[in-house]
Amino acid sequence: MLVDEHAEALESDLLRHYGVDLLDWHRGRLSSRRLAVLLRHLPRDSALARELHGEAADWSVTDHLLATVVDQLAESNWMFATVNRDEDSDPLDHPEPVPRPGGPPGAGPGEAAQPDDAPPRRLPTHAELAAFFE
Repeated sequence: MLVDEHAEALESDLLRHYGVDLLDWHRGRLSSRRLAVLLRHLPRDSALARELHGEAADWSVTDHLLATVVDQLAESNWMFATVNRDEDSDPLDHPEPVPRPGGPPGAGPGEAAQPDDAPPRRLPTHAELAAFFE
């Protein structure tokens, strides 16, 4: 049960956000319905959300979108610099995406990390791309 497993986080959140003592539920002064309503509407920065979801609780959709914008800008700058570099110079390193919680670098919301035993992802060859677009 959520209350038993995360009692400390719940107690902390109820006091912090609502000024309600979790012991009031045990004493019969706080109904289960009221407790459920309060828990259901805890803010994103609650101790319970952090305990259940880890660092991902700190990231909103806006944070993920901003990280994507940063990644796209870095990619665009890299492409511009690569196209306009001297032919004899060494190739530029590809930019690293902004790390996201709960997944590989560059993963968006809801994208799971690739398992360690999964084959590495590879880009298609020119021949594969040409065959695809024929």
